[in-house]
Amino acid sequence: MRALGELYFLLSLTGKEGVAYSPISNMRVRVLKPVDLPQGALEMLILKAVSLGPLHGYGILLRIQQISGERLEILQGSFYTAVYRLERNGWIEGEWGESENNRRAKFYRLTAPGKRQLKDETAKWSDMASVVASILRAKAEEP
Repeated sequence: MRALGELYFLLSLTGKEGVAYSPISNMRVRVLKPVDLPQGALEMLILKAVSLGPLHGYGILLRIQQISGERLEILQGSFYTAVYRLERNGWIEGEWGESENNRRAKFYRLTAPGKRQLKDETAKWSDMASVVASILRAKAEEP
């Protein structure tokens, strides 16, 4: 008999392990160990998602999951903490409105300082990824 659902480990951006239940088998990527992203990576992902157009909090979460090909599952606690931190820093700003299901929701948009921050963080991330990739491509020297 086939199981109706499966337990999956969540890919945690905070390094904390979590488990989620999916009612439909094979709908999530099984992750055996949580992935620790460098400090600020979640904020950069949120800035990128909001740069594509204004969204309410849950919409940002869904956009990140969609863009990642459903490979990132972000815990809501760390996500909303990062959103509030970005708002406090002035990189995003929210305005109350009505969501697609007629509920009151705060819609966030990227500010001019947020655009600069996203550009700076993207450049840093690309440089770091390039350096790490070049190290990983290194071959042992032959005698």
